[in-house]
Amino acid sequence: MKQALQQAFMARFGEAARHLVRAPGRVNLIGEHTDYNDGFVLPLAIERAVWIALRPRNDRRVQLFSLEFNSEGQFDLDRLEQASGWLEYPKGVAWALQEVGLGLRGFDGIISGDVPRGAGLSSSAALELAVAKAFHAVSGFAWEPARMAQLAQRAENRWVGVNCGIMDQLISAAGVAHHALLIDCRSLELTPVPLPPGSIVVILDTATRRGLVDSAYNERRRQCEAAAHYFGVTALRDVSLAQFSAAAAGLEPIIAKRARHVISENERTLQAAEAMRQGHSARLGQLMNASHASLRDDFEVSSAALNAMAEAAQAHPGCFGARMTGAGFGGCAVALVAEAQLTAFVAEVTAHYQRRTSLTPQVTVTTASQGASEVL
Repeated sequence: MKQALQQAFMARFGEAARHLVRAPGRVNLIGEHTDYNDGFVLPLAIERAVWIALRPRNDRRVQLFSLEFNSEGQFDLDRLEQASGWLEYPKGVAWALQEVGLGLRGFDGIISGDVPRGAGLSSSAALELAVAKAFHAVSGFAWEPARMAQLAQRAENRWVGVNCGIMDQLISAAGVAHHALLIDCRSLELTPVPLPPGSIVVILDTATRRGLVDSAYNERRRQCEAAAHYFGVTALRDVSLAQFSAAAAGLEPIIAKRARHVISENERTLQAAEAMRQGHSARLGQLMNASHASLRDDFEVSSAALNAMAEAAQAHPGCFGARMTGAGFGGCAVALVAEAQLTAFVAEVTAHYQRRTSLTPQVTVTTASQGASEVL
């Protein structure tokens, strides 16, 4: 990726790139739909990333070429206007950075990446943080991962129109190599947690896609806010399972189901981090399986393809646990697999899923990578 991007930059602009930046996608081990409820999540930054090769300009224009879309876009930092398409993500980041008074310089850049779009691996957050890192490289403002993540989230919420939580941007900005991060989405406290020895993370792409803007994501968020209002708290993070059980009868049944998922998922996530600290792969896997059942039955954001994939993985003897990951309605599952059985797991789960769905999945074995960084 790095070499191909540098060659493309040379071919397009006639000189070598002055900077090369990258920001990773992510996979979430557990803690789904908890981030916008001020809860806990446990993602890791994956090896797949969005890259930008760039050179600074002497004016306030940004000119970008996307290799994936074979498309060029440009905008003026002094006249940002909302439109549609992939360029809205870079424009939104520029808008958010300037809203807090950061002085930006224009640049020419070529963007490429290998984070699948719409798969629940946060390709949009990777793009946002790569753009933020590009502006950092040419403009010289201080790089604070948590602040950059918040500004990228603001760009996606208010410019692009997706009401996402902080997890995706924060793990892309602050990922730690070889570790997952336990993120407190209220305080933004980050706690690196190692994977249990002898286990490996496998991402299972169902070959189905969803669009967050058009999905029921925003509806789920409103339902969670209604439940928090019922309990008289700022967010569902402040409600224990005991409190929920004692008062849930007064909720509309659908709101109760949504709240039960979030409250129980927060507890599972904290338990999962402890299992990882103790090296307990089997316990972590059990919690991942329980998370999938809750997302399927209570939060109702799974799909037939995601259920088929999770069930195929869970049935394999080399799998400790598996669950859908991301916002849902399509995309990927994630599995924790015994390293010694990895080859058999990939082959057999792929074949099982193909027989059941007639779809061809993409399987990615990943380690945890560093967050957004400048590599040239």
